[in-house]
Amino acid sequence: MVVVYTEANGQLERSDTRKEDIFRAASSLFSIRGYQATSVRDIARELDLQGGSLYSHVASKEDMLWEIVSRAADAFLTTVQPIAASREPAPARLTNMIAAHIEIVVARLSQATVFFQDWRHLGDDRRNEIIRRRDAYEALYRQVIADGIAAGDLRNIDPKLAAIALLSALNGLPGWYRSDGPWSNSDLASGYADLLLAGLLRGPSGDEKAT
Repeated sequence: MVVVYTEANGQLERSDTRKEDIFRAASSLFSIRGYQATSVRDIARELDLQGGSLYSHVASKEDMLWEIVSRAADAFLTTVQPIAASREPAPARLTNMIAAHIEIVVARLSQATVFFQDWRHLGDDRRNEIIRRRDAYEALYRQVIADGIAAGDLRNIDPKLAAIALLSALNGLPGWYRSDGPWSNSDLASGYADLLLAGLLRGPSGDEKAT
């Protein structure tokens, strides 16, 4: 077991980093092979561990999946919620929400990939909890879009449909993004915002923007 000792307030604090190593290895393998095609033995081999040793840190493969998916869901919610609640006009909020979503995907690419592709493999209770968090996240976008419609900044379109379309586009990012690709994070954020908001914004005169 890898253990790090740090001194704070005169006390020695013990930090076990092996569990984090396991979650990182599981994230990487799940994102590449998929949850079902990855065995506990594969994860242990990645870390040069015996299977029994790995189980001293985590109870099951599903527990690893839950930790990965739960962390990703929390990252999206806690980062985007304050942006959605700000007093900026809806188009500015949506632009910043899109940028924040992309930043999380890029920073946590393996976790995000597992979150989007493997959450359905969780047991019923955990899967329902992730559905609740996903619905709460979608609701942030629905509310901001509804705010923009009410303020006359956005077209009169069904907020739920618009939120689903916007998030479907964003959630496809882990399927093709590569850190050595031609676009920076800011390029991706501005490009996605331009494309995704084009169908929502009203024209300069307040008329429905032409499609």
